[in-house]
Amino acid sequence: MLDDNSRYMQYAIREAMRAEEEGEVPIGCVIIHNGEIIGKAHNQRERLQDPTAHAEVLAITQAANHLGSWRLENTKLFVTLEPCPMCAGAIILSRIAEVYFGAYDPKAGACGTLMNLLEDKRFNHQPVVKPGLCADECGALLTNFFRRIRGQAVLGADDVFKRDN
Repeated sequence: MLDDNSRYMQYAIREAMRAEEEGEVPIGCVIIHNGEIIGKAHNQRERLQDPTAHAEVLAITQAANHLGSWRLENTKLFVTLEPCPMCAGAIILSRIAEVYFGAYDPKAGACGTLMNLLEDKRFNHQPVVKPGLCADECGALLTNFFRRIRGQAVLGADDVFKRDN
């Protein structure tokens, strides 16, 4: 039986699968408040032709609309890939309390890989960050997606979307 955090990440993984079905990079996100999903989204950059249509940004907007407030205090965000700088900024600005991510992002990770915006004490908010939740499953989604669209073998999920700490 899955613990609550793993169960919530499974919802984010389902959102990532929806993205893949639509031809989007398979990244999904859910936001939880008092045990309830109040925001869920997947990448929609291609569909919307919007560079800001990342799963996290769309889920944050949905959660803010649900609560009627831009302050998402006492919420948890679960995302299948380490947030980029834009999404990390949105997380800080929305005051999300906890961030759980699956796979590390070697090209744009802003939660410890390239930089660590979420734990930077110079900002007025620092969420708790929990990396690597369901990392193998999240990394495999991305690796398999890029392998298919490139039509060639690429490094496996163990090499690309995971990091030893």
